[in-house]
Amino acid sequence: MSVQFGRWNFEGQPPAPNYVEKVGATLAAYGPDGDGSYSKDGVRILYRAFHTTKESRRETQPHICSSGAVITWDGHLDNRAELISELQDPLTINSTDVAIVAAAHEKWGADCFAKLAGDWALSVWNPINRSLSLSKDPIGTRHLYYSIEYNQVIWSTILDPLVRFAGKTFTLNEEYIAGWLSMFPAAHLTPYVGIHSVPPSSTVLLQPGKHIVSKYWDFDPEKTIRYRTNTEYEEHFRTVFANAVRRRLRSDCPVLAELSGGMDSSSIVCMADVIIARGCAETPRLDTISWYDDSDPSLDDRPYFTGVEQKRGRVGYHINLGVKKQVERGEVGSRTAIFSGVQSDRLAVTPDFTRSLWPELVEGYTRYIRSQGYRVTLSGIAGEDSTGGFLPTPRLELQDLLARGRLLRFAHQLNAWAAKTKKPGFVILWDAIRAFCTRSLIFPGATKNIGPAPWFHPAFVRRNRTALYWYSSKVKLFGPLPSFQNQIYLLNHERRSLAYDDLWSDPLREIRYPYLDRDLLEFACAIPREQMVGVGKRRFLMKRALVGIVPDQILNRKRRAAVVPQREKGTSTEWASLAGIGHPIIGSSLEIIDPNLFVEALQKAQRKDEDFVDDLKSTLFLECWLRHLANHGVLTTTSASTKRPGYSSLDTTEFPASV
Repeated sequence: MSVQFGRWNFEGQPPAPNYVEKVGATLAAYGPDGDGSYSKDGVRILYRAFHTTKESRRETQPHICSSGAVITWDGHLDNRAELISELQDPLTINSTDVAIVAAAHEKWGADCFAKLAGDWALSVWNPINRSLSLSKDPIGTRHLYYSIEYNQVIWSTILDPLVRFAGKTFTLNEEYIAGWLSMFPAAHLTPYVGIHSVPPSSTVLLQPGKHIVSKYWDFDPEKTIRYRTNTEYEEHFRTVFANAVRRRLRSDCPVLAELSGGMDSSSIVCMADVIIARGCAETPRLDTISWYDDSDPSLDDRPYFTGVEQKRGRVGYHINLGVKKQVERGEVGSRTAIFSGVQSDRLAVTPDFTRSLWPELVEGYTRYIRSQGYRVTLSGIAGEDSTGGFLPTPRLELQDLLARGRLLRFAHQLNAWAAKTKKPGFVILWDAIRAFCTRSLIFPGATKNIGPAPWFHPAFVRRNRTALYWYSSKVKLFGPLPSFQNQIYLLNHERRSLAYDDLWSDPLREIRYPYLDRDLLEFACAIPREQMVGVGKRRFLMKRALVGIVPDQILNRKRRAAVVPQREKGTSTEWASLAGIGHPIIGSSLEIIDPNLFVEALQKAQRKDEDFVDDLKSTLFLECWLRHLANHGVLTTTSASTKRPGYSSLDTTEFPASV
């Protein structure tokens, strides 16, 4: 997880020395293991290293190729051995990742990007044809931002320098805000008009007067995997899942795995133990970190993560979360809690609500990583999406059968699901076919209202309806199977989540996601839906495949139902009021919030008589963050009465994926 920054002045002018010093100081917190730079013909590139593998300690970046191209790389390769074998001399098994990537680019040019498996962000400056290309891995696990002005382009793996040292104010990107208010913004957006994020699985080609965004790879809807027996599916799943975990254990330091006690994190830890025991992992050790809440037994996962600890014979680090206590004190919506999410002394370039929502978890997590010096953590994010972890539903399976015209099989499965769920067949049938006729507004596992809260300005809602409704769309009857469409929709949700998450310098660590492994995701997209989710059985394939690896206590655990706190009517609370946050409301001046309806919602919340509580918290936090930007001289606080160009999409030429 190294960081890079670059500035290319088309007229060849170098940046001011104090500008470079300020940017370098900002990058230093993210790269404590050394620096490198390149400067020539108006191009200045800075690099700060954060080592996580033995090979990375031998890297010198920016890397200058024999052709003169300058490559700056942040990432780790999953398919090093395959690339070395294909590229041959002068590469060896000890070659650094950036040397392998450079050799691939020298041989295949831009076609090499589709061959790079792993988590990565890459910039290539070509002084011969004066072009810059910026690329990210297919899932978008790393950040890479850029801005274009009339005579220069600036790029960076962290957003801060593009905002802090721009020397100007920015117009707010409405679609980003709408996406943030609903769930997550689109992956190519930032909060600021004029600053873009490189989309996942894409390359951005930049030259004077040219700005082209093109996909270099995409999932193939025609790829199918069909076996004759369940055992073959189980063996294949074990193979791709083991590879996904093994690749992310590549580190010369101990790795820390998040162990919540759920199926996703427990499976990662148990599979990692098998891999380490076989001598197939590079890390010297795997440790775990878990959290619990004694104040509410229904939220306490301790019996489950301790079951995994007993199986592996090692106790991990535990954090007493106690979130319920904070909710009971009525502090989550208070002025103190809302304002604590934005630090006034340091510019918060994105509206990150995490630290104010989960302070006990963040603080305990940060202290432990800082004290132990972990550099790599494993996360179970996206496990439910790729393994059928949501509540079992026949919707996708029946839609696939309809799309393929398999009517006899459709009738058989409809009856089987009706018997299992004890629902009338016509109800299940309607649930399957209605998604072909209308936008699907139901996201699996959702616990908040879908669509805009009533106090948002009608013009804002009209301009950003797609983002406010979670980028949902109708299921297409023709083309890719509905289950494939659903997998891509869920993956795009994870891509948006990753693009939104800030890179934290404290705690400084590289987060790796086994369930977002490209091979694992391709497998999930290619197998029949009835293998992933059986009749009334979630994680049907995963649970069969991991018998004997994951404790039965975890495999047989029922999915915990969402707990909705019950609020008492007619009692006051410490909710922030307009008097508390002051006037004027910036969100109103930007035509995001209707102030009268917002006041009414706050008054209802004070009486605990408001249905859109989560949306209200988010709106209050947004207002605080907008004031924070205004105080730092970053935000242009002008009305957005008309939709300005560049809000919802890049001004680019789009090309389809090559595969």
